[in-house]
This record gives sequence, structure tokens and C-alpha cells, in this order.
Amino acid sequence: MTEWLSQPWPWYIAGPLVGLMVPWLLYIGNKPLGISSSLRHTCAACFPGRIAFFQYDWKSEGLWNLIFVVGVFIGGFLGGSLFSNPDPIALSATTVTELRGLGISDFSGFVPSDFFSWSGLTTMPGFIMLVIGGFFVGFGARYAGGCTSGHAISGISNLQLASLVAAIAFFAGGLIVTHFIYPFIF
Repeated sequence: MTEWLSQPWPWYIAGPLVGLMVPWLLYIGNKPLGISSSLRHTCAACFPGRIAFFQYDWKSEGLWNLIFVVGVFIGGFLGGSLFSNPDPIALSATTVTELRGLGISDFSGFVPSDFFSWSGLTTMPGFIMLVIGGFFVGFGARYAGGCTSGHAISGISNLQLASLVAAIAFFAGGLIVTHFIYPFIF
């Protein structure tokens, strides 16, 4: 069983499992799928103070979301430690060539440790990608009213036009960063 869980799952298993989340969330009470709102729920639970944005009934609105986030962390830990696959990810020769052209040389893990590590954080490209990029992702998720998973999976399946526009903007932003900003940074 452990060997089966540690292998990448094909699209025809992983895709329907993600897709079945939406009807399940509708069944349990029209809950939107997403992670970005969990920060608001955490702040409302721990530090409500006198900030009006955090003064609401977070238990009825966000408790399920906080449990979901805890499950994501537990699943990530189990997937990264107990069910991890020691083999390097399979990248095409073209992708490896293009990444080497950007200065990435270590392909042994799931993400390049040249940038996604404590030592990578001290480099300018690593700092830009992790700190500044993280800020833009957080700001964008808040500005768009949700994260990529919330809009692309839950919002589009609920036929929300704003989610379709947000998902298109997420993909367009990703293409712009990949083709124009990454080459400039590296």
C-alpha cells in the first residue's frame, strides 16, 4: 500500500478525486474550497481585538476551513515523509535545458533546492521568488477574493463569473512571470 501511495497518481484518478470535492462541499452546506480565507479565520479566532474585519462568528463560517488546513498540513507531512518517492521527478530534456539556462542545477528533489532552501533564500533570485513572490501571491489571493484553488475549482464549478475572470488572470500572470519576469530575474 505504501508503495502505491508513494507513486504519482494518474490524472484519471487524481482529477476525479479533486472534482468530487465540489459536490461534497455543496452537500455539507455550500462551503467554498480554498485556503486563503483560513488566515482571516485564524486571526479572528486568536486576535479578534477591535478590528471589524475579524469580528464575526468564525466558528460557524470558518471552523471547517481551519480543520481543512490542518488536514492539508498533516497530508503534506505524511506525503513528504512517510509516502515520499525518492526518485527524482521526471522532467523532459527540453525543460532541464531551459532550467539550466536559468541557473538551476539541482534536479534531485521535487523543487529546485537552488532557490527553495534556507541557503537559496540568501540569494537575490531566491529572495525575489520566495519573499516578494510570496507577498504577491498573498496579496493577489486577498485582492481576488480567493486563491487559485478556490476560484478555479470551487468558483468555476459554481458558475461564478468572477472566478472565471480570476482563474484566467492567474494563468495569464503565471505565463507572464514564466516567459518575461523569470528570465529577467535570472
